[in-house]
Amino acid sequence: MTASLIALGLYFIGYCLLHSFLASRRCKHWCLQHWPALMPAYRGLYNLLAVLLLVPLLWLYLQASGPLLVHWSGWSGWLMNGLSVAALVGFFSSSGDYSMAEFSGSRQWRQRHLGVRDPEQQARLRLGRWHRWVRHPWYFLALVLIWSRSMDAAQLLLSVLASLYFVIGSRLEERKLIEQFGDAYRHYRRLVPGLLPLPGRTISATRAQELEQQANRSL
Repeated sequence: MTASLIALGLYFIGYCLLHSFLASRRCKHWCLQHWPALMPAYRGLYNLLAVLLLVPLLWLYLQASGPLLVHWSGWSGWLMNGLSVAALVGFFSSSGDYSMAEFSGSRQWRQRHLGVRDPEQQARLRLGRWHRWVRHPWYFLALVLIWSRSMDAAQLLLSVLASLYFVIGSRLEERKLIEQFGDAYRHYRRLVPGLLPLPGRTISATRAQELEQQANRSL
């Protein structure tokens, strides 16, 4: 069991490191210099690789699975199941806050005939309803989902590592956003919390729109 947990943890850490490296501007710029024709397909290939590499992770998880360490039952079970359902509904309702065509890479691929060397330069800051409460809605919802489940040692390990990755990954992601959108994103960052919504730390729809316009004006 211990060896299986170690293998699972090491693989997940490697997965996160690779995921972050491929998403970095340094990696994208390197590919732009050496394989510019690949750039319209970069996002799609990135997503495909991320999904394929989850298969070994699932296999390692099943190998390391064991008896439950945390089991929600009774009123706590109802509460946690309710939180899980709410998180899933949140994922669905917040999808409109993102450009799914850009997220999937389909927009970049469809516009490849335009000859844009760096599709990332066409990205725009989008601050939807959920972004008025928390800067990373999907990370927040994922945290609710993973920590509202009963778990064995394998799932507990992945939950801890995933939580750490969300903290670190969100900071790395925001470095890119600051580089791209400058003062507008810095100001947004001061107004809205990163991973967990906090009372009094929200912005209005009008303010969100103003920040969007400020960020996208120079693009």
